[in-house]
Amino acid sequence: MELQLESKREGNELTIRLNGEINTGTAPQLKELLETELTDAEVLTLDFENCDFVSSAGLRILLATYKTLKARKAQMKLINIGPNFSEVLNITGLDAVFGIKVNHK
Repeated sequence: MELQLESKREGNELTIRLNGEINTGTAPQLKELLETELTDAEVLTLDFENCDFVSSAGLRILLATYKTLKARKAQMKLINIGPNFSEVLNITGLDAVFGIKVNHK
């Protein structure tokens, strides 16, 4: 399945809506967008309403992005997390790292 990304900037806040799956094949697409768009964002919100599968490649990108933002005192939020991805975050302990809002459909 492919990944479609829609970014929206409001001032120093960047929101990215993910539609599809983040897997080994699509993770580079997300990484490239984040590297391009995150230059001066103070708040990054990733909306997972239409993305419920994130592979280990995707988790690595999310964690690297989180560390980059934290180093410059910026914030990252994950919203509309479905039950499958929520469980992965819980099992890995990343639910305690990321600011998330769960959306059990």
